[in-house]
Amino acid sequence: MTLKSVFADLHIHIGRTEGGLPVKITGARNLTFDNIVQEAAHRKGIRMIGIIDAHSPPVQEEIARNLDEGRYETLSGGGIRYRDTTAILGVEIEVKGAGRGVAHLLAYFPDLDVMRTFSGWMSRHVKNMQLSTQRFHGDLRELEGKVADLGGLLVPAHVFTPFKSVYGSAVDRMSDLLDPDQLAGVELGLSSDSTMADRISELEGFTFLTNSDAHSLPKIGREYNELLISEPCFHELKRALHRQEGRRVLANYGLDPKLGKYHRTRCLNCEELLSPTESGRCEYCGSTKMVRGVADRIDQLADRPTHHPDHRAPYIYQVPLEFIPKLGPKTLQKLLSRFGTEMEILHRASLADIAELAGASVATHIRLARERRLEFEEGGGGSYGRIRSVGKDQGVSGDSSV
Repeated sequence: MTLKSVFADLHIHIGRTEGGLPVKITGARNLTFDNIVQEAAHRKGIRMIGIIDAHSPPVQEEIARNLDEGRYETLSGGGIRYRDTTAILGVEIEVKGAGRGVAHLLAYFPDLDVMRTFSGWMSRHVKNMQLSTQRFHGDLRELEGKVADLGGLLVPAHVFTPFKSVYGSAVDRMSDLLDPDQLAGVELGLSSDSTMADRISELEGFTFLTNSDAHSLPKIGREYNELLISEPCFHELKRALHRQEGRRVLANYGLDPKLGKYHRTRCLNCEELLSPTESGRCEYCGSTKMVRGVADRIDQLADRPTHHPDHRAPYIYQVPLEFIPKLGPKTLQKLLSRFGTEMEILHRASLADIAELAGASVATHIRLARERRLEFEEGGGGSYGRIRSVGKDQGVSGDSSV
């Protein structure tokens, strides 16, 4: 069977149902299941998406109706197809770690019937099944076992983020919280990359994932994965995460960690980026109100220099179009009308053609992004980093689309 490359973003939240019922309170109101699949298929050019919050009963009713009407199709290999894009049904669950810290886990299931079965079981352990990322009140080993019994995939979410993640807030060692044998992979999060994560030896055997954790339609695809699979479906995703029969993650496309909003430690009082101090006080204003950065947390946890195992996919820094200076909504629409999808603009479109439509500055920044030569102002404390603008003297030369 021929294997092919497929882009996949496996962590996208649902903000509301089509009828306006809240699902992810912090998600955009237009972030419905159907709008997500349309955005991925028509605008982003992403052929596999993990739609989290498919555990919600009113969302399941919408999915079932669209399946009955023929708008979506259930795939024999698992997943729900809309046009050329496959949706993998998922759920984000909050579990308690050591002390008061909590962590978020992602679970994926092959089809709507299995997701409904899981939802029926989980409804006994959470307070509100309609809403996203509910706290699980039960035995974690039982949760792991249920996901496995239903043929699902379990992945710790954004594992280093300061709030609600395995390493960021729950435990110092993932194996103190989760059974490593029950995990299909590890999601890194926006403020880290594989070079940082591979300083922690217990992560060596896992496949890494980079996903958007999108809470609005434009955020879809800000991080994604390139999979080598035979077709975009659940069972091929499972083989890729477990690196079976030649399937694997070919590459992780993620933000340069410096752009992540939790990369560096930041004082919330004076907003300065900090180096960790034993006193726990800001070196500039003396405040104790600070958010510990992912880079500093990994420094604290690391038990070796970076060591990439042979199976580790390359991590390719991805600069989403929303970060490109001087690329506004109208200009972006011109580019989409010409090139079709954001993936095409970011990776393949002719730079000369981009310059013709959007100007030399936009084309220059896209070229430097492709060449991994952009410079950044680091993010931290909940504020994203920024691209440093470059001058016209670094403009486009030739017609390179590489």
